[in-house]
Amino acid sequence: MIWFLDAILSVYLITIAWLIYGFFKVKKYQNTGLKPQTSFTIIVPFRDEEENLPNLLERFSKLNYPNDLFEVILVDDNSKEKFHISHFTFHISQIDNIRVSNSPKKDAISTAMQLVKTDWVVTTDADCLVPENWLLTFDNYIQQNKVSMLAGAVTYECESSFLHHFQQLDLTSLQGATIGSFGLRKAFMCNGANFAYTKSLFEDLNGFDGNSKIASGDDVFLLQKTVDLFPDEVHYLKATAAIVSTKPTEDWKSLFYQRIRWAAKTSSYQSSFGKLLGLIVFLGNLSFVIGFCSVVFLILPYYFFVLFAFSKFTVDYILLYTTNRFLTKENIKSLFLSSLLYPFFSSAVALYSMFGSYEWKGRKFTK
Repeated sequence: MIWFLDAILSVYLITIAWLIYGFFKVKKYQNTGLKPQTSFTIIVPFRDEEENLPNLLERFSKLNYPNDLFEVILVDDNSKEKFHISHFTFHISQIDNIRVSNSPKKDAISTAMQLVKTDWVVTTDADCLVPENWLLTFDNYIQQNKVSMLAGAVTYECESSFLHHFQQLDLTSLQGATIGSFGLRKAFMCNGANFAYTKSLFEDLNGFDGNSKIASGDDVFLLQKTVDLFPDEVHYLKATAAIVSTKPTEDWKSLFYQRIRWAAKTSSYQSSFGKLLGLIVFLGNLSFVIGFCSVVFLILPYYFFVLFAFSKFTVDYILLYTTNRFLTKENIKSLFLSSLLYPFFSSAVALYSMFGSYEWKGRKFTK
């Protein structure tokens, strides 16, 4: 068993080190003071978000961007109560989602796209908050680069609880892998809470055709289709001024189902690199669990597991530390305890996502 775990660890260490190299290949971007030119439509799918939407709309009203260059479309996905829009200086409209597939969010974006008149679309979530220079940073980058799709960073607004800190570590690892894959020119993952693309690109790709049966993935499948056809026009916007923040879940059950929803789409990736990376990370975490259990039941010597865990923790920490420095000015909290728990949590999510169903926003989805 030792040689098997050693082999998996070696591959895992090389893979994460490669992602770290890719992370640094993506250069940080700052606004250059260009006059805003790009027209945007911000699409926000929502369901029962009467608590969060006012905060997001208030942030939109404070954007450092001309009101005549952006508009907002809210897509109501069968909320229990109608959301009432307050008066804003920018143009805002609210429409009902037209369901035609197994994916509410893809349907919401497709429904809104029929009304889009601007050159660019930006998607975000109702429970997010955007910085004041969000659109300005996208605009400056678009003016300086030939690009049809831009992926941006997402972080959590955390409180002082272990559950929140654990989620921040998890999201940081995902963001690190995302940025690293862009740097390696093997992009396969992004976050729909901070995602922009041209309307013409969406039409050229025939929207979400080909993966509408999968409940999630409005972001990654569109990204992978674009990377396959127009690889040079897909970039990552590594800019502090464009980082969107969102809320972590408030209980472990919701977190588990959310991560299952994210993991369930992995087997449907078009990206071979994405599938391979997912498998390597899964085996790396599962090996940690197997090693730990083997020590508890005296199958393996404890010093082997200590070396295994130290090696994995070290390379993971480098990726987490570099990514966290970009995402937030705060230190990673509860790092040691979260790092011990994460392999067990991640392995359980991966195994369950292969066979089990999950619930999200009051709906049940099957694999």
